[in-house]
Amino acid sequence: MRDRPAGDPRSHDPELTAWLARGALPLDGLDAGAPTGDLRPLARVLRGVRVVGLGEATHGTGEFFRLKHRLLEFLVTELGFSVLAMEASASAGPAVDACVRQGAGDPAAALTGLGFWIWRTHEVLSAVEWLRVHNATRPEHDRVRFVGIDPQQCGDSLRLLDAFLRETAPDRVAWLHTALGPLATAAPGSSPDPRQRLVRDAETLVDLVRGRAPGAAGPLHHARILVRAADLVTRPRRHADPERTVFAARDRHMADAVDDALRDPAARVVVWAHNAHIAKGRHEGGPASLGRHLHARYGDAYYALALLFGRGGFRARRLPPGPWRPSRPRPPAENRIGPPPPGSLEALLAAAHPGDHLVDLRAAAEAGPVVRRRLAEPRPARSIGAQVPRRMRSLTPVTVVPSEDYDGLAYVATSACSRPLPPPA
Repeated sequence: MRDRPAGDPRSHDPELTAWLARGALPLDGLDAGAPTGDLRPLARVLRGVRVVGLGEATHGTGEFFRLKHRLLEFLVTELGFSVLAMEASASAGPAVDACVRQGAGDPAAALTGLGFWIWRTHEVLSAVEWLRVHNATRPEHDRVRFVGIDPQQCGDSLRLLDAFLRETAPDRVAWLHTALGPLATAAPGSSPDPRQRLVRDAETLVDLVRGRAPGAAGPLHHARILVRAADLVTRPRRHADPERTVFAARDRHMADAVDDALRDPAARVVVWAHNAHIAKGRHEGGPASLGRHLHARYGDAYYALALLFGRGGFRARRLPPGPWRPSRPRPPAENRIGPPPPGSLEALLAAAHPGDHLVDLRAAAEAGPVVRRRLAEPRPARSIGAQVPRRMRSLTPVTVVPSEDYDGLAYVATSACSRPLPPPA
């Protein structure tokens, strides 16, 4: 991320900084279980909101996970939110749901089943265990659900459908594994196919399940997950039309999974994902994000809260230099980064209030023209996923338009690495 030149007006925003300082909601802490007086203003901010997107600037910051756990606890206990939808395997989601709603299985094993190392942390486990304890005291209809929304890592779906076909259509079991078995581990975009024959096979499975057991909601749900997964696998990573890429398909399918969770008119959903996904814009001017789909479908009933940080460490896999990639991914490592440069969104938040805090950007509707104009200007912001360049100095920021991409911002002054769970026995 390059520093903005000294003459850049975004490096000197006294009116905007003052407005952010007045609107800052200082956080008394990041950990769940604490008094919620500092979060009470969110009840007014989120009035009428059915979906809250909780973002994160990195997938490896412990403070983000702790704050999201605290916000989840508040949204559930104070505001009646009833579903946690995570950027994780839709196929493995039912196992986590059974864990938190029925007390079935081991929470750490359920997290491992989600298929992403980023969630196998003590901080995320703490949130899952809290949901389990919370639900244990509630009647069945009042328990918080867990859903995975990412159509990747489909081993659980294939195992369930194997068992279903052995009972209802044993002659199609071999076909299931031959035609759709690769979806257990195939990466998005790994088998581009303009004809999408894998999708046609998955749709054939949906028809088969529907014909053999029309009321079998579980098998039908998993068969539909395989259709979405097949779409991801056969989409190209690059295309003249960004909406035809694997990246566009992934966010669209995640939005569809949130739609599925909202079929109950009383449901209110917390979406746990990266800032890039929950944003209401596009991925660097390309395909529409998950948040853009949700905003288009639900309007102001969708609220996107980005989580940003000042400086510190985070976990991510380091990419080697050059175009070649190792056959096996490198293990996550600690990465450190200094304070944000002038003109960045993080530097602006730090100047307004150096401590941990929240800001509601929707309140800018009542601000003066200078504040509204500044919030509508593009600014650099950090965006770090599961991987980073080996040399952090080459990390390139994304460009965001605060008032268009997000409804609120959370700033954590110092980031530390998330704490990984021990390897499965």
